[in-house]
Amino acid sequence: MIYFDRVSKIYADNSVALEDVSFSVEPGEFISVVGQSGAGKTTLVKMLLAEERPTSGSVFFESINVHEVPLKNINTLRRKIGTVFQDFRLLPNKTAYENIAFAMEASGKSEEEIRSDVPHVLELVDLREKINNFPDELSGGEQQRVAIARAIVNQPDVIVADEPTGNLDPTNTYEVVQILKKINDLGTTIVLTTHNKGVIDSLKRRVITMERGKVIRDDKEGKYIL
Repeated sequence: MIYFDRVSKIYADNSVALEDVSFSVEPGEFISVVGQSGAGKTTLVKMLLAEERPTSGSVFFESINVHEVPLKNINTLRRKIGTVFQDFRLLPNKTAYENIAFAMEASGKSEEEIRSDVPHVLELVDLREKINNFPDELSGGEQQRVAIARAIVNQPDVIVADEPTGNLDPTNTYEVVQILKKINDLGTTIVLTTHNKGVIDSLKRRVITMERGKVIRDDKEGKYIL
C-alpha cells in the first residue's frame, strides 16, 4: 500500500532530513515510527502527503508515485489519507459537529450524509455528548478525539497520526491510542509517529526506529529502543 524506495531529503543548507529510507506498509497494518526530535519522522509524513519532494528516491501510495501526481489531482490523493496532528488544528469558531462537517463539505458530501455520519464518528470516539461544544469547551484529549473523528469521517484508507499525544497527559494519551487501535481493528491502516516510549511499549505492534534521517531498526512487534 505504501512504499518508500530509497528516499533521501537534503535541504539547501545541506542538512539531511532523510537518508536512503526504504520500507513498506501493508493494508491494515498499524506501524509506529519512532525517534527523537530531528530524526526525520515529520519529514517522512510530509513526503507521503506530497508536501515535500524527495531529493532522491520515490514514495508510492497504492502503486502511484505520489510526487508524479498532477497538482490538480493531489487533493484526491490526500483524501485517501486522514491526518491527525499534535496541535489538533480545529477551527475555534466551529463546534465539534461543525469541524467534522466542514471536512465532509470540502469532500463534496451531501447534507444528508453529513447529518448521518458526523454523529456516528463522534460516537466512535466517545464524544457523542460533546457534539455542540466548541474547542475551547473541550479538554485537550477531547479536542484530539474530535480531530481523529474529522480524519476518519471520509473513510480514508490510511490514518497518519503525527505525534498525536504530544500535548496530552497519560490518561488522555491512553484514550487516544485506544481509539486509534479501534480504528485499525475496523480495517484502516495506521501510521503513528511518536517519541512516547509508553505508547510504543503498550502497542506491541510494528516499530520503525529512525535516527538522524535513517531507519536503524524495523521490528515486527517492537519496543521503543534507542
